This record gives sequence, C-alpha cells and structure tokens, in this order.
Amino acid sequence: MSGPSARLLSLLSLLQSRRDWPGEVLADRLGVSPRTVRRDVDRLRDLGYPVHATKGPDGGYRLEAGSQMPPLLLDDEQVLALTLALQTASTGVDGVDEAAGRALATLRQVMPARLRAAADALAVTVVPRDDRRERPAVPPDVLLAVGAAVRAREVLRFDYDGGSGLVLGSGAAAFRPPRRVEPHHLVTWGGRWYLVAYDLDRTDWRTFRVDRMTPRAPTGPRVPARAVPGGDVSAFVADRLGARPAWPCRGEVVLALPAAEVARWAGRDALVEPVGDDRARLVTGSWSWEGLVSIVSMYGVPFEVVRPQELRDAARALADRLLHAAG
Repeated sequence: MSGPSARLLSLLSLLQSRRDWPGEVLADRLGVSPRTVRRDVDRLRDLGYPVHATKGPDGGYRLEAGSQMPPLLLDDEQVLALTLALQTASTGVDGVDEAAGRALATLRQVMPARLRAAADALAVTVVPRDDRRERPAVPPDVLLAVGAAVRAREVLRFDYDGGSGLVLGSGAAAFRPPRRVEPHHLVTWGGRWYLVAYDLDRTDWRTFRVDRMTPRAPTGPRVPARAVPGGDVSAFVADRLGARPAWPCRGEVVLALPAAEVARWAGRDALVEPVGDDRARLVTGSWSWEGLVSIVSMYGVPFEVVRPQELRDAARALADRLLHAAG
C-alpha cells in the first residue's frame, strides 16, 4: 500500500464487502501484521465506523450498522450507478422523489472532478407517460410499518379502504374489523405499491394496495415463512393484477407522427422514441403479425416497417386483403 490512509480505505472496503473477516486473512490481504490491522480498526472506530471484534479460533472483525451515517466509501461504478438511480427515481412515496433530487445534489458536491464529469454526461430526463391511470402516493410511515412487518414476519393488522371484507353489525353500528394477514412481500407494479400476504381470515393469498392500508399497532406474533403460490412473487402478482404476458409477436416501425402523440396511445409495454420533430419509432407487440400491423395502422398515418421480416410480410398480406375487399 502507498501509505496508512490508503491502507485504511482498503480495510474499510474489505469490511464492507462481506460480513465477517478473520484477522489473519485481513492482515494477509493488506500485507501487514495483525497488530497493524488492530490499530487501523481502532482508527476506523474513531471515525465513526462501528467495527466489532469477533471471538473464537478465527477471531476477526465485523462492520455493523451504526447509529450515525459516517463517510461512505464507494467505488467509481457504485457512484455512477447511484447517480443514475437517483435521477430516475419514481417511488410513489410521498416526498421521496424530491429527497432523491436533493441526495443527488449532495452526492455531486463530494464527487471527484473526474466522476463529476462522468455523472454529468449521464444526465437523464425522465418523461412521465400519460397513461391516465391513478398513481396515488403512499405515506412513508405506512410503507415503513408494512415493510417492518414483512421483515419481522409478524402478523399485520390494518384497516383497508375500498375492500370487500366482512361487515359486523347492522345499520349505524355496522363496522369492518381490521384485516389480519401474514405479510410476505412488498412490490411495485404500474406505479402502485402492493402487499402480497396470506389473509388469515379468508385462508387465502391476497394482494393489497398499500395506499389504502392503515396499519394498526401493535403487530401480532411471529409466524413461519410461507411460500407464495408457484414460488415466484413476480408471476403471482402479474397473475392477480392482470399483467399481460409477453406478446408472441413484437416488431418495430417508424410512424409519421410526433412521439408525444404516439406515446399517448401506445400500450404500457411499448417503447416510443422520437425520430425528428414529426416522426417516432415504435416498438410494440401483438397476438399476431397481422394484428400488429392493424394496431399500427390505427394511428392513421404513413409508417415504415423496420423489423422483422415477418412484420413486412404481414403488411403486404394485409394490404392485398384490404385491396381485394375494396374491390
């Protein structure tokens, strides 16, 4: 190593890369004695990093989560990845998107000049799509409460707006008791947050919109982990929420229409890219090649098939059929 400071950074990087490090292994990786490692660990503690010593035959060190936020050590790839993630953040959680912008500004101030230039070259403008679908924001405290119950595997009780749960009593005395579930996973789909959980009162799996939940305290007892039906959370949510499977036919065309107009009517799984001021590239899918040609034709403007050949063949076949129908 070039000096004590560089060695200290290398030690911190190693401690962040895995949970436990035997002291002898750290000394060997750093090319120093175990005594020097002990001194460097003490320096990290003085800087606010909670490094705990582990006992046993292979006693070593462990970097624990601390009560404060000490300086972070990020490599070049991590800095650029974090920059992109903060620029494109769209969480659906109240105040978090704005906080992401502030975090990006703070991160940029402490970047070395070479990384700042690279980050500026990665500037991204996120254009929201107008899909006319409600995207309600979730209060952060609700999301934290639900997430904590998922991590702890504790029974969660909550009131649910708009649900079809059991109604007790009648008339003015009617009320809905809180839902009781074993929370499994938090997911986002279509700009909304959902909880995947096993409903204890209905003895079945359910998905709940988190923006409609009001958690109740305290949570219930810990429960064993259940396996979601099919074993795949993504597939389960897609099936319950009606997500479309991948189209069997997918192609690319260029339309004589501004991209903003194309994007208004393109499906949720379509890609739209401007090609000049009044032309747009559209990549989308359909149940058949001729069905895809029909969808593109409904824009009512000239278009050019880019790929694949099957889409060109379908356009010719459909054109012949239309000419024959016209007489």
